[in-house]
Amino acid sequence: MKRYLMVGIAILVAACGSSSPSTPSNTLPTKVTFTAALNPANEVPPVTNADSSGSGTGTFTLDLTRDSAGAITAAKATFVFSLNNFPANSSLILAHIHTGGPGATGSPIVNTGLTAASAVAMPNGSVTNQTFANIDVTPTNAQQIIDNPNGFYYNVHTALNSGGAARAQLVKQ
Repeated sequence: MKRYLMVGIAILVAACGSSSPSTPSNTLPTKVTFTAALNPANEVPPVTNADSSGSGTGTFTLDLTRDSAGAITAAKATFVFSLNNFPANSSLILAHIHTGGPGATGSPIVNTGLTAASAVAMPNGSVTNQTFANIDVTPTNAQQIIDNPNGFYYNVHTALNSGGAARAQLVKQ
């Protein structure tokens, strides 16, 4: 009888342990924010012309939609950045998130939509809280950025440095 009781308890314990979810979908974040300390010296190769005195901060936020299992089904991005100490009358022509770790270059995967035709003027060499919002991000790209933010960098481009004026790896907040 004791043996049957012990076997019954073991089965009950095993059944209870296997039915508990490892990560309920309602505990996964629906908003993830990253920051970046933008610096011309972080560009590959480092910027050495007039833009080298510039610097800035960037925030990249992902607003996520998840299914009942917690998988990302949709994502929207918001970029916010402030730049200062660039030469007077500079213009910002591009800003986006690229693939690539520190010292590496890669393709942009999330773009603000900023172009040379819609450049942001910086008459005094600065811009504060420039915002681009409601940008579609593929669920795969969103998950990859969340899983490995250091493998992606925030990059801004000026007319003087169309290949990139200041960059920084993403840091999850």
